[in-house]
Amino acid sequence: MNILIAEDEKDIRNLISLHMRKENYDVYEASDGREALTIFENEKIDLILLDTMMPNVDGISVIQKVRAVSTIPIICITAMGNDSDKVLALGLGADDYLVKPISPIELSARVASNLRRCYNYTEHKDIVYTTGELKLFTETFEIFKGKKKIDLNPKEFKIVKLLISNLGKVFTKKQIYEDVWEESYFGDSNNIMVHLSHIREKIEDDPKNPVYIKTIRGIGYKIERVNINEG
Repeated sequence: MNILIAEDEKDIRNLISLHMRKENYDVYEASDGREALTIFENEKIDLILLDTMMPNVDGISVIQKVRAVSTIPIICITAMGNDSDKVLALGLGADDYLVKPISPIELSARVASNLRRCYNYTEHKDIVYTTGELKLFTETFEIFKGKKKIDLNPKEFKIVKLLISNLGKVFTKKQIYEDVWEESYFGDSNNIMVHLSHIREKIEDDPKNPVYIKTIRGIGYKIERVNINEG
């Protein structure tokens, strides 16, 4: 498993890194939020240990940018122990929150717990929705195409969940928008079009000739029931 440690204090970063390596994790290190995002974008990262107070790009911004494209575990490690700080970080998508000084034993336990919850149950959890090679798991907010995990942002995931849980049913733009964005629809379909385009780029072999997400001209969109040999 690859762990990204984003911490601007070198001594703390080195200590955490040393401990994680002893636990047989592969470690990437970043001294600020900008470097952390660069590593996240270019490497396969399975979990992030994140200081919330960092130069250039702070930890809260890192959480928001990572959560826009990924559901990997994020554990905040920070000196900010106020309830409001915890609520903010957890509300934006952090999975756990540790206040400095931290116990190496507790840190190891939290890392192992979050990795186990996110990854080790993949083969055992119930498949909630499936069509063709697509499989959507509601408990872990994961989508796979065959054995490949598809990284969708939260809105894209909700769109796919709405359509795949109602195979063959056509949804209008208004229905999709109000279900996913949870606000009234006033005729602006650009957001929907952009998100559907991104989804097709990720799940379709040929986005211009989609197998899964079909456009019903003048009405809306649906996900087809697809047999494996058709996908």
